Parts: sequence; C-alpha cells; structure tokens
Amino acid sequence: MVIAGAEIKVGRLESIVEQIGEAVLATTETIERLAQRVDNLSTQVEEQGKQLQQQGYQILALCDAVQTLAETQDDSLQRISQLTNNLDRLMQLIEAPEDS
Repeated sequence: MVIAGAEIKVGRLESIVEQIGEAVLATTETIERLAQRVDNLSTQVEEQGKQLQQQGYQILALCDAVQTLAETQDDSLQRISQLTNNLDRLMQLIEAPEDS
C-alpha cells in the first residue's frame, strides 16, 4: 500500500513536471516570437529614421534652392528697374522737343 501511494505521488509529480515543461516550452516560443516582432519593429524604426534623415537633407536642399531663387529674383527685379528707368529716360529724350 505504501508502494502504491508512492507510485501515485510519483505519477502526480511526473505530471506536474511535464506540465511545467510544456509551460516553459510555450513561454520560450512566445518569447522568441515577441523577440522577432521587436526585431522587426526595430528595423522598421531604423528605416523610418533613415527616411526622415533623407527628407531632412531634401528639405535643406530645397531651402537652399528657394533662397538662391529669391536672390536671383531680387537681382532680376533690380535689373528690370534699371531697364525701366533707362527706357523712361530714352522716351523723355525722344519726346523732348529739339532745342535747335
């Protein structure tokens, strides 16, 4: 009878150990899947960071281009103003009566 009781306890212990082993395996698999997901997210965040950095460079280049365009436009406006003044003087000379 003592042997039968010991066998029952051993059987229960074996069952408990088996359940613990299954739980450990399931937990390990879950942790591995989570680690893969974290790795994937990390890769995505890194790629997005690179894209943001590239967009930052593009914005800086665009700002430089706009500044150059504004400076060029300012120069062009000054030249147009000078041309307009010269044309006004020419028109005044042409329209002025001859003093001879």
